Amino acid sequence: MSTLELGALNVEILRNLGVVAEDEGALKRVAKYLRRVVKEMTADPTEMTREEFYHMIDEAKQGPSKRFDSVEELDKYIRSL
Repeated sequence: MSTLELGALNVEILRNLGVVAEDEGALKRVAKYLRRVVKEMTADPTEMTREEFYHMIDEAKQGPSKRFDSVEELDKYIRSL
C-alpha cells in the first residue's frame, strides 16, 4: 500500500472517529474492535487452542514411550540427552 493510500485511510479513519466520538456507545464499540484487531496482530505464535493441545497429546501417545522406576533414573536419562 502506498503512502498516499495510507494517508487517505488515516484521514478517513480520523474523520469517522470524530463522528463516532459524539456517541459514547459507538465509541466503546470502536475501542473494543480496535483492541481485538491489535490482539490478533500481536498474537503469540506459541499459543495453541485446546483442540491443538489434545491433538498433540494423542499423537504423543502413539509414539514410543519410556517408563522410569525412580526419579534418579529419570534424572540420569534427561542428563544423557
